Amino acid sequence: MEMSNQTTMTEFLLLGFSDVRELQILHFIMFLMTYLAALVGNGLIIMVVCLNHHLHTPMYLFLVNLSLLDIGCISVAIPKSMANSLQNTRLISYSGCVTQVFLYLAFAAAEVTLLTVMAYDRYIAICQPLHYERVMNRGACAHMATGSWIAGIVYSTLHTGSSFSSPFCQSNVINQFFCEIPLLLMLTCPDSIHSGALPLGLGGFLVLSCFVFIIASYVQILKTVLRIPSEQGRQKALSTCLPHLTVVSLFVCTGTFARLQPTSMSASHLPLVVGVLYAVVPPVMNPVIYSMRNKEIKAALKKLLVSKLFAKN
Repeated sequence: MEMSNQTTMTEFLLLGFSDVRELQILHFIMFLMTYLAALVGNGLIIMVVCLNHHLHTPMYLFLVNLSLLDIGCISVAIPKSMANSLQNTRLISYSGCVTQVFLYLAFAAAEVTLLTVMAYDRYIAICQPLHYERVMNRGACAHMATGSWIAGIVYSTLHTGSSFSSPFCQSNVINQFFCEIPLLLMLTCPDSIHSGALPLGLGGFLVLSCFVFIIASYVQILKTVLRIPSEQGRQKALSTCLPHLTVVSLFVCTGTFARLQPTSMSASHLPLVVGVLYAVVPPVMNPVIYSMRNKEIKAALKKLLVSKLFAKN
């Protein structure tokens, strides 16, 4: 469906997983199970930390915020795709697309910022343990967490406003199962396509700066850990960093793979696979990573489940 200008753009067509009705139902069921897994996993993390006073520390405060952001990210991308599969349609309204873009960018940018803050938390805890309680006090942690959310909202506002201020002349078909900025910019008029270059550049600078800071933090952490005399002490220090490092690696790998996707493959189903990798997999895997690699979380989860079981009996 070709579009001549922005005034006639009232809806977009998302890329469907299949035109076969049985496969559409299968897609709905698989996405529903994935979505519920993300909600349950992240919800348990939030509940365990909130109910266990021993976990009211900076690291777990940031973990609660990470779980909230993961729930937000997957809630933006999946439900509309599930509804379209049930209704056998690919349509999303213009306002719905704007909302998807704004919310997803806000949650994703806030998550990048929060992961950077979490790296700083681990750096202070391991490299400057005597100053940890003073630097990472409750007020400072609340400000850092709030700052991450504000940074995500501000960045999303600028990026979304700039992207949708350009007229769409190419088509209304988005080669993804949710509205995504790079693919939307490919639909803008040739004389206005460069208007999205500044927000993309700003986003690239933000992400690069955050991950340079994370890498620098872990270089200092590694230097400090190697100077710890006992092997048990080194393992204990590294064990507190491993879940965060794994989450960051998953975020970077899936995001990088998405950005390196060749445009020549845009007509195939590769964008769908890539979209699932970076929009669906991290929110599902992050609570698993933290619960499996963190003894305190596992102990708190076990205590919560046992208490609920005995209360029911």
